[in-house]
Amino acid sequence: MTGRPFLSFALFFASISAIAQQPTAPVEAAARAFIEKETRGLPGEVSIEVSPLDPGNRLPPCSEPTAFLPNSARAWGAFSVGVRCESPVAWTIYLQARVKVISDYLVVARPLTAGQIIGPAEIEHRRGDIAALPDDVLTDASQATGRPARQALAQGTPLRARMLRIPKAVRQGSTVTVFSRGEAFRVSNTGRALNSAAPGETVRVRLPNNQVITGTALHDGTIEVGP
Repeated sequence: MTGRPFLSFALFFASISAIAQQPTAPVEAAARAFIEKETRGLPGEVSIEVSPLDPGNRLPPCSEPTAFLPNSARAWGAFSVGVRCESPVAWTIYLQARVKVISDYLVVARPLTAGQIIGPAEIEHRRGDIAALPDDVLTDASQATGRPARQALAQGTPLRARMLRIPKAVRQGSTVTVFSRGEAFRVSNTGRALNSAAPGETVRVRLPNNQVITGTALHDGTIEVGP
């Protein structure tokens, strides 16, 4: 007889635990919806994979899970996406995700020598996952045509901005506009460039308060900060 009350209590708490467990679907849906929003507007065919939440998780149920990107990560290639809960109990978890972007990009059509001017015959389009390639891979022939190669390049090499001699968009010591933006805002400031950079290259900028930040040079000479 002494074993039955103990068994009843164990079954009771087990049932409560099962009821109080965070369902997987809302968490995975929040992560996927967030990534879809982040990748909206990317060129090519975008596919998204999100690893499932452990169905045996011990997370308390959340009324509204919210997804986010940790630190300076971006929804591109393989990355972690965070999902947090603020009510009724605070918790944060991370799911593994992968975004593929199938699009055309440029490759070297025939071997190039250092300094050789690139014409239409020296490049060709190839289709593949540009999220698996370096960030500065070129996708439009106009980005490469008429530019000299910095180095000898083998046939079939994906063509990157840093492989070409591209005029600087930002000059060291110049005053530049720095901006960061989100879904519904854009914040801008001015600062002084600490190095020269071509479009797509990294720039360090000293702001009026002497803070030094790092961003990416754009074609118009402005600096974009953040993912």
